[in-house]
Amino acid sequence: MQRTTNSRKGGVATSQPLASEIGAQILRAGGSAVDAGIAISAAISVVEPGASHLGGDAFLITHDAISKENLAFNGSGEAPHQATIESFTGEIPLRGFKSATVPGLVSTWFAVHEKYGRLPFSELLAPAIKLASDGFKAHQSFISRMQNHLKEAPDTELFRQLGIKSDLQLGDLVKQPDLAITLRKIAIEGRDYFYKGQIAKALIEATNGWFDQSDLDRHSTRLIAPLQIDYRGYKVHGQPPPSQGLILLEELALAEGFDLASLTESQRIHLMVEAKKLAFEDRNRILTDPEFDPVDIDALFAKNYLDKRRALIDPNQANNELFSPNEGSDTTYFLAVDGDGNAVSWIQSVFHGFGASWAIPGTGVIMNNRLTGFSLDPKSRNALAPGKRPAHTLNAWSITDRKGNLKYVGGTPGANIQVQTNFQLITSLIDLKLQVQEVVEAPRWQHLKDGDSSAIDEAIKGTLYLESRFGEDVIAELEAKGHEVKTLPPYGHGSSVQLLEVLDDGTFALASDPRCEGQAIGI
Repeated sequence: MQRTTNSRKGGVATSQPLASEIGAQILRAGGSAVDAGIAISAAISVVEPGASHLGGDAFLITHDAISKENLAFNGSGEAPHQATIESFTGEIPLRGFKSATVPGLVSTWFAVHEKYGRLPFSELLAPAIKLASDGFKAHQSFISRMQNHLKEAPDTELFRQLGIKSDLQLGDLVKQPDLAITLRKIAIEGRDYFYKGQIAKALIEATNGWFDQSDLDRHSTRLIAPLQIDYRGYKVHGQPPPSQGLILLEELALAEGFDLASLTESQRIHLMVEAKKLAFEDRNRILTDPEFDPVDIDALFAKNYLDKRRALIDPNQANNELFSPNEGSDTTYFLAVDGDGNAVSWIQSVFHGFGASWAIPGTGVIMNNRLTGFSLDPKSRNALAPGKRPAHTLNAWSITDRKGNLKYVGGTPGANIQVQTNFQLITSLIDLKLQVQEVVEAPRWQHLKDGDSSAIDEAIKGTLYLESRFGEDVIAELEAKGHEVKTLPPYGHGSSVQLLEVLDDGTFALASDPRCEGQAIGI
């Protein structure tokens, strides 16, 4: 197991050692936490293309140590102008350019850099450019994602376009020359190269106008106040709609009515799973793009409503009429903090593995398949419409103390597992008072529906998966409460946590999950 990394001068925690070292390099060069985040984001797109890419999207929470301001950056993309309910027969295809929304990641780089950046893009993107042009040795997660994708989609055209061998072996050199050129051009010409220049032209031409210039011109990264709740004396900052970050905050708000620290492990898991079910039910009922249909957050977090929802939790019996759907989980989470105490909590994705399985020709840019997050039911609040953003699984969070000082930053990939994992992280930190490395190594649970998840509003019994380290007694006690339980390998949970705590003396304690290839580095 990894040890906690402690530092006074800042640090990073990511899912890939190469990306961690690049982020640390930027901090050592005088870059801000956001500068490190941009450099990591670009590098991750090179070394983890199956999880996130320039054709994907991002959500960020930032913390300014001086002003104590916390901001949410929503880098999700909109449906193109031709994407209507009537334009699809049966369902939105899982792959191909018609499964994609407008890319938001590159726009987010420039939006957050304008606010908090110190170093020029030529310096921030240089490490990723070098990785793409000179290559890196294929690591295990890279190989595994490729192999899994090829089982689903044996056509290797995507990898041919990227310049990657489909029979890649562990340790082989991976070069992506087209992506290197794209990154180099972005570093020189800025945001417009992607949204108005050659990338935009190539996207429009290759999709026969499914995307047009107006789609790209209308896109922007939204900079808004995060959702906030008080939890046991701390303030938790989360992602507003259309992100489902509201689930995490509702889970915590419901849990605050119970003394979690005094419960047995099985009692605590039971109550948290039941709170999670209620929060997901609310998500399915209300979540949408608030620019198309307002989401009444105040009503969701009103005391009388939370009291009514909490009263539905039976401490002795599982409610098996609620569940959460399974969705794409190929995502990357990382964090960075600089020596001044400024921090960024950053998550980015292409949704399913390798997104749309379609690259913009000649650019090395993989498109997302986030359009599949919409419903084709016109009665759904999440119904597809041109210019609309789908309900989004991505969410990042941070926590400040009573004085507004940064205390915790964390997150994980994992689609609908994200808000369940984050719920466990925060309660372990605040209620159980565990240290960050204890938290990332602790056994986890996840509650999901087995099999197909196309009908997300249908009431179907879900399955509670527990890592086997919980022990037979915990499993038996949960089964006695009516949970259908299945065990995972000891570290088989579908998450990859990166975590930061600011200790009382100002030291940064950083930890990376042993379930991934990640690394935490202090400066």
